Amino acid sequence: MVTRRTFVAGAAALASAAGAPFVWAQGTPKELTFAVIPVENASLTTDRFGPLAKYLSDAVGIPVTLRIANDYAAVIEAQRAGNAQIAFYGPASYARAVMTGVKTEPLVNQRHETGINGYYSVLWVRADSPYKTVQDLKGKTLALVDPNSTSGNNAPRYFLSKNEGINSLDGFFGKVFFAGGHQNALLALAQGTADAAANEYFSPTDNMPTRLAEKGLLKDANGKALSPSDFRVVFKSDLLPEGPFSVLESVPAETRQKIKQALLDLPKKDKKVFDGLSGGKDQELVAVDAKAYEPVIGMLQYNDAQRKKQQ
Repeated sequence: MVTRRTFVAGAAALASAAGAPFVWAQGTPKELTFAVIPVENASLTTDRFGPLAKYLSDAVGIPVTLRIANDYAAVIEAQRAGNAQIAFYGPASYARAVMTGVKTEPLVNQRHETGINGYYSVLWVRADSPYKTVQDLKGKTLALVDPNSTSGNNAPRYFLSKNEGINSLDGFFGKVFFAGGHQNALLALAQGTADAAANEYFSPTDNMPTRLAEKGLLKDANGKALSPSDFRVVFKSDLLPEGPFSVLESVPAETRQKIKQALLDLPKKDKKVFDGLSGGKDQELVAVDAKAYEPVIGMLQYNDAQRKKQQ
């Protein structure tokens, strides 16, 4: 059981942007690249993380360039190639990176308004739909986020298998598709191209419907504004650890420590930038280590084994 969150480049482009893998010489690096998973669309993700890249540049004393990937795998491959020294991962994409040999050190993650540095995976449906339980969705259409998303793919597969006896999403649902982002998955539900959508859930006041509604983006296929009350949760996972800000182990230890301290200091040093990461809903950034993600690695190993059985 898991117990415990504009420049667009494709996976190949981001991984090869700086040519061959770079090996740091002793001493301070001259520049750093910060790769971020596509939590929202490229513009909104840039608005969220762009100020953080500038803050890190000033706090660490090294230019930091933001890169937002088209998909989660792009961040993994960019770090594998040594072309993204800093990364913001989801827990499952970080776990997959480690499982496939990427030498990256988790530094901090976010403590939310709930007081915990974790979140949940949920399945949303429209409140005006007849679906009250997961079993009601048999044969229907499910929107997932990305193959390497935690709340938008891996956690639903794991917990629906463990808790609902659904060992194959593709066998249970009539259609399963990846929407390409958390925002897109929820909008697929809102606009009627999916009957259910997997997504992240932090609290009753902090989730994808509330975040989209706050930005005026929660609309149906006809452009009619919707509210968070137009959606309901039919399944909720156990608590998941929030995803980490992680730095390659090849970056000199002194620089890694400066980056970590700058992130820990962010809420006090630049509250505006910190609040921009969550719309003002997070409390702080807290230190985290690889041990926190061991249950997530176990979750991915379980899902991998289930997939092999079905091939």
